[in-house]
Amino acid sequence: MRIPSKGRYAVSAMIDLAIHEKIGPLTIADIAEKQNISLSYLEQLFADLRKNGLVKGTRGPGGGYRLAKTPDNVNIAEIITAVDKKSVEAHKDDEQYLPYILWADLSQQICGFLSKITLAECLNNHNETGQLPGEHRENEQTNQENQSDNKTSDQGQAAA
Repeated sequence: MRIPSKGRYAVSAMIDLAIHEKIGPLTIADIAEKQNISLSYLEQLFADLRKNGLVKGTRGPGGGYRLAKTPDNVNIAEIITAVDKKSVEAHKDDEQYLPYILWADLSQQICGFLSKITLAECLNNHNETGQLPGEHRENEQTNQENQSDNKTSDQGQAAA
């Protein structure tokens, strides 16, 4: 399952703000250029992040955006929810519809998992390993799958 692009871009932008927290505010244009995201799209995301109290802006020369809370008080789920409320509210009227129940339960599980990961943890993990949370698990799983495929391929060649 993938996080919607709005959520991924918002999380990436928030991580950028957290990285530069001690340096000063970042402009949306700097973030857009660095991450190769449309400026107008990022402006829409920041409007939602600001409405939800996750970022605050400073006008004028040297202005830009900063985190409104410390990185240890911002979790990934609240960032995604701030910019992508539609996915949370999907099929609200279909509560008796079986797929709705399945997806609603899955969404709650994912949200619960993401609410346990803070921006501070993302930064700490990145500083220690060069990866963000979850990346090592995906890499380990891919490595295990590749090793399994190699064993199967080696066994097939040995039998031939």
